[in-house]
Amino acid sequence: MPEKNSKPWFSEAALRVAASHFAMEGTFASGAAYGSGHIHDTFLVRTRERSSPDYILQRINRVIFTDIPAMMENIARVCEHIRRQARDPDREALTVIPAADGLPFHRDGEGRYWRCFRFIEHRELGQRPGRPQQAFEAGKLFGRFIVQLADLPPSSLHVIIPRFHDVEFRLEEFARALLADPLGRRHKAAAEIALVNERAEGMKRVLAAGREARIPLRVTHNDTKFNNVLFDRWGRGLCLIDLDTVMPGYVPYDFGDAVRSAANTACEDETDSGSVRLDMGVYRELARGFLHGLRGGLGAGERELLAFGATLLTYTIGLRFLTDHLAGDLYFKTARPGHNLQRARAQFALLADMERRFAEMEEIVRGLAAAATS
Repeated sequence: MPEKNSKPWFSEAALRVAASHFAMEGTFASGAAYGSGHIHDTFLVRTRERSSPDYILQRINRVIFTDIPAMMENIARVCEHIRRQARDPDREALTVIPAADGLPFHRDGEGRYWRCFRFIEHRELGQRPGRPQQAFEAGKLFGRFIVQLADLPPSSLHVIIPRFHDVEFRLEEFARALLADPLGRRHKAAAEIALVNERAEGMKRVLAAGREARIPLRVTHNDTKFNNVLFDRWGRGLCLIDLDTVMPGYVPYDFGDAVRSAANTACEDETDSGSVRLDMGVYRELARGFLHGLRGGLGAGERELLAFGATLLTYTIGLRFLTDHLAGDLYFKTARPGHNLQRARAQFALLADMERRFAEMEEIVRGLAAAATS
């Protein structure tokens, strides 16, 4: 079975062995599965001593990430860059724990890769903001992340997943999966296939702007879901996590994925499309926080594409879910048959609502940007 779709298999003894390869402080007390990520197997390791931190231990998905040393080199470089600017680096940035050989990962006897981070105590807020202020805090952290890395040349980072948010590439993948249709699934996804094809050309605006040098290539997060923000006990944004895809990218991608994730009124795999809508209050606060975090460091071309970035990323993620469904669920973890198709339908329902509200979305960004520069 592909590694990405396997349920986390572990014993506490196995976790103890994996943890022993990292330069952790304190004594291993317990280890247990942690979080609900789609990609890696993640565990929380508790230590016995009060003075010692706890740790996040992850078995990295080597099917999706084929060059794990390069990915971990990116993460270590980015974390160190942010830590040098942070007031409280152990809380405001991830701490990569080196393995015994000094590398930012360990490869076990079966060829599986592990990594370790210092655990940051935080408040769990779920998949979406419960209050507008939480959306503002998330947006601010996403914007600040771009500013913190503005002086880190994009060329200094490895491209971990080539063409990750490149909609042209995702459409090529979709076309191949549709043509192959190995499990005969296309007939049940006819409406979704039509939606993808109808919007395909219009979704290439960010790529065109980049090629024409109207927007710059920057170091971006590329996976700005709301649950990749850690909050403190008072609901203030602390730190961004899940840095696997930090690499060169465009600002509208980061803003767009934040909106797609946080301003959706329903779950990512909602079965009732009628309950999937864009929460305009959350959208406004995300945009306000994002622009605040950027501190004016955004070009006119980037501002003009922020609202479009939300529709683009919603379309792109829906397209990826649909492609994975057609290909046989090879990328995203699934919990049941048809799960990826269900996810695609939910994304496309959100996209439809964004399209109805697009003029308002653009006006909100323009108004906030004007207020920030006045």
